[in-house]
Amino acid sequence: MSAEQPAPRPYGAYEAAPGEVDRVLLLYSGGLDTSVMLKWIQDQYGAEVIALCVNLGQPDEDFDVVRGKALDLGALHCEVLDAREEFARDYVAPAIRANARYGGGYPLFTALGRPLIAKLAVEQAREHGCDAVAHGCTGKGNDQVRIDATVLALAPDMKIVAPVRNWSMGREEEIAYAREHGIPLKGGSEATPYSIDDNIWGRSSEGGPIEDLSEPPRDDVFELVADPRDAPDRARDLVVGFEAGLPVCLDGQRLGLVDLIDRCALVGREHGVGILDHIEDRIVGLKVRDLYEVPAAEILLTAHQELEKLVCTIHQNEFKHMLDRKWAYLVYAGLWHEPLRCDLDAYMESVSAQVTGEITMRLYKGSARAVTRSSPNSLYDQDLAGFGESGGLFSQQASPGFIELWSLQSRMAYGIRNRERKDA
Repeated sequence: MSAEQPAPRPYGAYEAAPGEVDRVLLLYSGGLDTSVMLKWIQDQYGAEVIALCVNLGQPDEDFDVVRGKALDLGALHCEVLDAREEFARDYVAPAIRANARYGGGYPLFTALGRPLIAKLAVEQAREHGCDAVAHGCTGKGNDQVRIDATVLALAPDMKIVAPVRNWSMGREEEIAYAREHGIPLKGGSEATPYSIDDNIWGRSSEGGPIEDLSEPPRDDVFELVADPRDAPDRARDLVVGFEAGLPVCLDGQRLGLVDLIDRCALVGREHGVGILDHIEDRIVGLKVRDLYEVPAAEILLTAHQELEKLVCTIHQNEFKHMLDRKWAYLVYAGLWHEPLRCDLDAYMESVSAQVTGEITMRLYKGSARAVTRSSPNSLYDQDLAGFGESGGLFSQQASPGFIELWSLQSRMAYGIRNRERKDA
């Protein structure tokens, strides 16, 4: 490198280097990474820190304790926002309409939460006069993409601080740093080998022994859903009522979406429903193994799809399945603000206008399956579907003519491809 050329910048174009920011909004969970970050940003950046905790329904989280810890570590202020209703209304609801599962399984609960958290971070950063948003995402995961992309879309002038992505500290070094600087560790240590994330829509565990594909999941992984082997020996039928594509009642009782999801999760977890051992393709190119506990998502997404099949035509069902997959991919890949996703939402809402009715889900030792279906918009006709003589909607005697025309091109092509065999 010549003397005229400056040294390469060790940070991305939108990342803040030390000395470039005065006040940082830190997405704070109270865990090891973000607690170390809170102290580290003050020391390394010489910046003031505003902490933000977002409640998306994490079970057993004491936000008063989290707030107190942030203030003890030097945060100027710690905001705690209850965003459960907004999360359910603006993020989970569209996911239900889109039957959203990435890779055929993962119901996107973390992926849905990140753009909301990032949006709230931008709002709070503006309110508190911050010039950067900080997060604890690694350089291997999807969350860095989801949060950075959202912040940059909503506030192009906002800088990002991502210490875990840039520093060289591993887990042991973080623990040593915490002890050196008097940062309290949960339970006195951070000994759990798993990385956990949860909200009202599900819970994930990854890392540690989970990474060994030759080993079945250990019992200490699952804290939400009962082992299906220990679930009740008697099945539980749960009636889910939908209006315009969204669940509105359970067993005839009308509930708001947050309460309905919570109630559904409680019943599902008792019966061992929603355990998913998933090999997943991350956007950064890695394959990872994740263990998911998603009782409410498993019940409600299955019920919604069953009702959708009942009220939609064959062409709608075939086409929407492709759009559902695309919607899930865009959300998983951190592109919540991609115009195509918004365009897809418009189609999902149009289809959902007819998705009204009831599905009875039978829960039994880890399984959740539909056993009864009803809708005022059903395209199912019991008389036509039966083996008896059809009514006036169509005549069975018309079938031979239909078959002759329907198969015409295929029969002609078959004959042409096989004419040499016939001539031999």
